[in-house]
Amino acid sequence: MPLHEIFAACLSAGAVWLTTRRSPWCYPVGLASISVYIWVFIDARLYSDVLLQCAYVAMLISGWLRWLRHLDSTGHVQVAGLAPRLAGLHLMIGLLGGFALGYIMHTFTHASLPWLDAFLTAFSLVGQWWQNRRHIAAWWMWIAVDVVYIGMYLHKDLHVTAMLYTGFVVLALKGWRDWRHAGQAAAAA
Repeated sequence: MPLHEIFAACLSAGAVWLTTRRSPWCYPVGLASISVYIWVFIDARLYSDVLLQCAYVAMLISGWLRWLRHLDSTGHVQVAGLAPRLAGLHLMIGLLGGFALGYIMHTFTHASLPWLDAFLTAFSLVGQWWQNRRHIAAWWMWIAVDVVYIGMYLHKDLHVTAMLYTGFVVLALKGWRDWRHAGQAAAAA
C-alpha cells in the first residue's frame, strides 16, 4: 500500500467527518486530500477521477466561501432544502455528463473502466454541487456513489481507498441524520 494513498485517505476521512459536523474547516482539509489523491488516481489510470479531483479544487473553494456566508451563531453551516424540480435537473445533467465524459475517456484514452469512472465522476460533481449549496440531499448522492466506488476501487486494488469509501458511507449516513436534525431544529425555531 502506497504511503501517499494512506495519507490521502486519512485527510479525506477528516474532511468528510468535518462536513458531517457542518464545519467550514471541511473545505481546507478536503483541498489537502485532493492534492494527494490526484497522484493516487494518476497511478491507477483512473483519469476521470483525476479530472474530478481537479474540478473539486474550484468547487471546494467556491463551497467554502458560500458556507462562510451561511454560518449559524455556533459557527456551523445552515442546511437548505432542495426543490425536486432542481434535483431532477441536476440528476439529468449528471447523466448527460457521464455519457459525454465516458465517451471521451473510452475513445481517446487508455483509461481503466472509462464508463463507470465517468458516471461516478459526473454524479460526484452533482453531490458536491448540492453539498456546496448546503442541501441535505447531497448525503443520499454520496451514499449512492460511494457504494459503487467501493467496488471500483477494490477492482483496481486500491484497498485503502475502498476502505475509506466504506467509511464514507457510514459518515454519509451520519451526515444525513445530523443535517436532517439541524434542518428540523432550524425550521422549528
